Amino acid sequence: MTSSAVPITPELHEYLLAHSTQPDPISGELIERTNALGEVARMQIAPEQGLLLTMLVQSLGARAAVEIGTFTGYSSLAIARGLAPGGTLVCCDISEEWTAHARWAWKEAGVEDRIDLRIAPALDTLRTLPQTEHLDFAFVDADKAGYPAYYAELITRLRPGGLIAIDNVFQLGEVVASRREKAAAAGHTDTAAIHAFNGQLAVDPRVDVVMLPIADGLTLARKR
Repeated sequence: MTSSAVPITPELHEYLLAHSTQPDPISGELIERTNALGEVARMQIAPEQGLLLTMLVQSLGARAAVEIGTFTGYSSLAIARGLAPGGTLVCCDISEEWTAHARWAWKEAGVEDRIDLRIAPALDTLRTLPQTEHLDFAFVDADKAGYPAYYAELITRLRPGGLIAIDNVFQLGEVVASRREKAAAAGHTDTAAIHAFNGQLAVDPRVDVVMLPIADGLTLARKR
């Protein structure tokens, strides 16, 4: 068996970013606007995740996509930019305040016509979508306890060969056995929820799964 992944030190992370496609001015300003919000800015995905989302969507030739948890719009901007002509991204969120920043970015980037923002509980929105296997891509980055229910609604609507990308599957490293007990004692309920979900997903016979060591962990599930 090969050795584990190289630890991403701050210096190596800077190297990684320097040798990747750089954020365009709109993405850069969106990062700054989000950082100005304070502590909640930690919910924004990393720039390298945005690049990966765009590439995945482009590689799939995706036309029908769903995002659960839009926040200020960095991930939705990345996904929308990768959609095939005529493609649509349904964004699920419950905050008008945070998604106002997303609306600004979509308009500036010229992708607002590709995005259908639904301000409502995500499960309510998902259950209004056609029951057919029509989705090419989905990105889940919302309340962690809701992941199993979101996945259950998405997987039945995902076409064979389609992808679901799931964020924060590391929970800052607390999902490993040596740290779970401490996380539980500290009341970190998200850790237990994600650990249970990770285990369920890994044995789901409907998908092939790979967990990537990018940012706070990103799982890709490809429907067989």
